[in-house]
Amino acid sequence: MEIQLTKNSDIPQHQQLAEQIVFLITTGKLRPSERLPSVRALARRLGIHRNTVSKAYQDLVRRGWVRGRPGSRLSVAPAVYLRGRATHDRLDELIVQSTERAREMGYSLAALRQRVAARLAFQPPDHFLVVEHESGLRKIIRAEIHAALGKPVDGCSPDQFLKRPALAAGAQIVVPEYAFHLLEPVASSDWPPIRLLFCTAEGHIKFVQKLKEPSIIAVASVSKILLKTARSVLASAVGRRHSFREVLVGAGERPDLSGADVVFCDSLTMGRVRCKRKLHYQLISQECMKEIAAILELFAVPNRRMKA
Repeated sequence: MEIQLTKNSDIPQHQQLAEQIVFLITTGKLRPSERLPSVRALARRLGIHRNTVSKAYQDLVRRGWVRGRPGSRLSVAPAVYLRGRATHDRLDELIVQSTERAREMGYSLAALRQRVAARLAFQPPDHFLVVEHESGLRKIIRAEIHAALGKPVDGCSPDQFLKRPALAAGAQIVVPEYAFHLLEPVASSDWPPIRLLFCTAEGHIKFVQKLKEPSIIAVASVSKILLKTARSVLASAVGRRHSFREVLVGAGERPDLSGADVVFCDSLTMGRVRCKRKLHYQLISQECMKEIAAILELFAVPNRRMKA
């Protein structure tokens, strides 16, 4: 686990730790069902008090990011849908894993073969449906997918999706990996949901670390969640040497942040913020976007239907 904590920040260390673990989950560095280090082990590794780790873990459990069982270590909340992230040379491994998983769930090979054939026979989706709790994050995801692929993109919250399963009709569902388990009651959509992984912030952190003079660092976004996460992820680099500002940008706003030395902008604020220097933070990882594009190419290939 790549965790960087600092005492030279107004952000409590337990909050830095919790938000950085969230960031590791959303960027795929921590996978669904992966075990977290014990409180004692992580505290020793980071050189902090056990109570700090315990408080961070309790916060993550309360928010549903991690789960625990009596007598065992905490683990990342499991994903119900296992789409796999295999490249061509790992396709056989993915097929074997899927077959074994189906058997564990009580399905016969005949049932699996029939279901796969039926899935491939469906008409391709004509639009994307982004399922995400926070409206700001949802807007960013929608904008990035539309800009990259040129396809219509709708959005809704998990609660709306569960109340109105018909929203999935004709749609390719995309959902952040951490929210897969929320869709468990709806397992019969035409195509399995695509798991979204977010970009890491390694380049942004290194940029701040290389600043020679004390600077004003700002993050501008339409998402409250993104701002909260950025604050903790950048905390160790910002420290007390630099000043940090969070700017929540509302609809139609064009904030003047010329007082900041550098502004990190999401995909929706990149063209709206006025400042000395701004750097783009793309939410969806390039690898993930390429996989989505590859799936669309599969849909577009003629004669893809299989006879049952």
